[in-house]
Amino acid sequence: MLETHYKGKKKLVFGVHKSALRFSSEDGNACPNYWHFSPYSFCPYDCQYCYLAGTPGVKFSPTVKIFVNIGEILDQIACVASKLTATAAFYLGKLQDGLALDPLTGYSRLIIPFFAHQKNAKLILLTKSDNVDNLPDLDHNGRTILSWSLNPGEISSLFELNVPSPDERVVAMQKCANAGYPLRAVIMPIVPVEGWQSIYTRFLEKFLESVPLDRITLGQICSYSAALQLTERKLGKNNAISKMLEINTSKDGRMRFPVKLRTEVYRYLIDKIKKLKPKLQIGLCLEEADVFNALDMKDSIGRCNCVL
Repeated sequence: MLETHYKGKKKLVFGVHKSALRFSSEDGNACPNYWHFSPYSFCPYDCQYCYLAGTPGVKFSPTVKIFVNIGEILDQIACVASKLTATAAFYLGKLQDGLALDPLTGYSRLIIPFFAHQKNAKLILLTKSDNVDNLPDLDHNGRTILSWSLNPGEISSLFELNVPSPDERVVAMQKCANAGYPLRAVIMPIVPVEGWQSIYTRFLEKFLESVPLDRITLGQICSYSAALQLTERKLGKNNAISKMLEINTSKDGRMRFPVKLRTEVYRYLIDKIKKLKPKLQIGLCLEEADVFNALDMKDSIGRCNCVL
């Protein structure tokens, strides 16, 4: 299983994706459903906690894919957008990294100008990449929201291999902020290792002063059993993630830390963020309604990274 996974990470496949545009169907958690599209599949990065590694399409074909029918994919988006009565987000980053392969494809130079001229469609692009050289001079018209997934360096060094460092990602964010792009951040997965309070406090104090954000979303581990098997083959069964996970899966089939622990972590970090940036919107990613209720955040359900 692990050998197949790593062979796939080194194999690039070109293909055509006839159903690249889809509407998500999350059940069992509080996430809203939204449009997302896939000009890529999987990614070359090696995050040890990656839940996508356990999804059926990746488990049985763990290769990095570029879909070459980008024109057809954008036509599908335009067709859907033309029937909308209000502006909606189209998300790039659910099943892949939005920019990791951009130096090879240059797709950003097609996708971002496309959304710049759509009446009822905006792009939300999620990435861990620092590949932003194609972006600063593009006509984005404020209709592309760029979002970075990142963690403190102490956490990233433990669980994210072959990935740009958090500092490199922050530099990329600053370049895009200077080009006028709206920015968001996803702090995920938050892993409460020993000393996590001081680790995340130092990180947030520096990060929130470094980049202008419209929204920050917090999330924790939400892995599938097949993905967890890969995590444990990479890190051992007694790794910092596995030893905190609940044995039983949640209603949506994912494995998470206990509600009490998640709530404690969120409450601490939300308090820090509010003190640093009182007006910054805060959301939770792939969380259950019970957690929103425990944090008195029912009004924040649906205010996450994937939607406007």
